[in-house]
Amino acid sequence: MKIVIQKVKNASVDVEGILYNKINEGFVLLVGIEEGDTVEDLKRASTKIANMRIFEDNDGKMNHSILDVGGKILSISQFTLAADVRKGNRPSFTQAMNAEQANDLFETFNDLLRTEGLIVKTGKFQTHMNVKLDNDGPVTIILEVRDGKVI
Repeated sequence: MKIVIQKVKNASVDVEGILYNKINEGFVLLVGIEEGDTVEDLKRASTKIANMRIFEDNDGKMNHSILDVGGKILSISQFTLAADVRKGNRPSFTQAMNAEQANDLFETFNDLLRTEGLIVKTGKFQTHMNVKLDNDGPVTIILEVRDGKVI
């Protein structure tokens, strides 16, 4: 499982040119579900994201979590994070989980984030989306979880 975490001032996602969802302060998560990912991986990732301290305190230090600042999440499924670009010029996506299973795990992941106390909005699975964001900082972190461990 690979997740790109972007701290944002605001973000939105359009589907077919129409606003689908939006958030103010919080995270945009680009979520790549890969073959072999488990619910244990999802649990580890959701807990890590909920408690990650990357929002500034009064001294300007990254000391607050998204829960501390009342931020929201815009979660976007992104199978292209599973791309293998080691050979040739066309990425291979054979590590991406099949769509039906990936959608189930993506929904479970978002439910686990909600269980952590977060408000989660999503894009529309398996559609072409236009994601707009105002990256704050910029702060962008890549989280990889495999076998229930952050790697």
